[in-house]
Amino acid sequence: MARAAIEAGHRAYFTTAEDLAARCAKAVRLGRWDHMLRFFAGPRLLVIDEFGYRRPGEAANAALFQVISQRYLKASIIITSHAGITTWAERFADPMMAAAILDRLLHRGIVVAIDGPSYRMRAHQARAEALRQAIRP
Repeated sequence: MARAAIEAGHRAYFTTAEDLAARCAKAVRLGRWDHMLRFFAGPRLLVIDEFGYRRPGEAANAALFQVISQRYLKASIIITSHAGITTWAERFADPMMAAAILDRLLHRGIVVAIDGPSYRMRAHQARAEALRQAIRP
């Protein structure tokens, strides 16, 4: 989807949730929070990968909430996560923060659940099958 947005002429930015949190924390320490918030608010599409992979701290929760709030109703966000949204309250360790983030994401958002192997696993399976075919007599 991000590639299609770029090919259609839109600006897009891809990051992991952990990198977003680290960059925001650094920006706060350096007194550049406003600049960082404008940076993440700028692209037409922001892709946040690996959301929920690690439990963010309180500062990371706040930064993520502010980025999502800044983009709310103005620009698109894609979040990829192996954790279902029903577990976000636990992952955030803050049910109110999780509810506030989900409120903004789901207001006009769409949840797409993808079952089956990831593209990495499909590529591995294809290579393994090609190798089996190559060594069969």
